[in-house]
Parts: sequence; structure tokens; C-alpha cells
Amino acid sequence: QFSILHMGFTNYRGVFSQASGSLVFSPADIAASKLSITVPVASVQTTSDVLTGELKEANWLDAGKYPDATFVSSRVIPKGDGKADIEGRFTLHGVTQPVTLHATFVGAGVNPMDKAYTVGFEGTTTIKRSAFGVKTYLPLIGDDVTLTIAGAFEKQN
Repeated sequence: QFSILHMGFTNYRGVFSQASGSLVFSPADIAASKLSITVPVASVQTTSDVLTGELKEANWLDAGKYPDATFVSSRVIPKGDGKADIEGRFTLHGVTQPVTLHATFVGAGVNPMDKAYTVGFEGTTTIKRSAFGVKTYLPLIGDDVTLTIAGAFEKQN
């Protein structure tokens, strides 16, 4: 999910879908965890079909030229109480910048549908879109973009 200030009146929200990734995680050594996420930029959706189309075009995210946004962790810092900061490199629009995801453990257990052991987290960060070369309508449309990712990872044998 993303959220951005729209003309100073409201925080406009949209979503990306079809994310994939991997998590190496051990509750006994959280600092050794590793996270990698890929999100197809063309999966962006908003409540406006016109805006959804525009966001995929060259003036905005340019999904044709830059089809994926990625995050690859470099360090995990346990914060206690089911929280951690995940430092890493975020790539969007062909630009890579350091980003810290503020992660919260949501839950773990056997998924009743597929019987796989599953662990879930949510992470949030705020980026400056201009730092990634996405400058259309600045400052009318805000520069700060809050990104939230919710993920469930199934244990692999």
C-alpha cells in the first residue's frame, strides 16, 4: 500500500499486488534474518482508473522501463516486543536508495488452509519520491510517500 498527500487536502492511497519474496528467519537469532521483496510496478491500483493508468506511464513510475520495485535487506535490528528495523536497499524507477522498514511481527502458526507453517509481518517506511526520480506535480502532490507491506511467508523444508 502507498499513501501520499494529495494537493494538501487528503492522504491518497493505492495498492500494489502480486508481490513475491523470501524471508530467512529464526526467532532465536532475529538479527541474522534476511528479507528480499519484488513488487511488479504495473500492478499498481487506485480508486481511479485514469490515475491507475497514469501512474504506470513514463511521467510517473514508468512500469514499461522499470517493471519491478525491490527491497533487499542488509541488516536486521531487533527492537523487542515483536518489532525490528530492517535496513536495506530499495530500488524504484531505476534508482536504489537505503531504506529502513519498521517491521512488526503479526503472528505465526499452521495455516489451516494449506497446512504450511506461516509467519506474518507488516513493515512501514517513508520515502521521498523525488529521490527516486519521480517528480511529477511536485509540490502539488506530496514528496513523502508512506509504503506499507504486509507479508506472510511459508516455511520451506
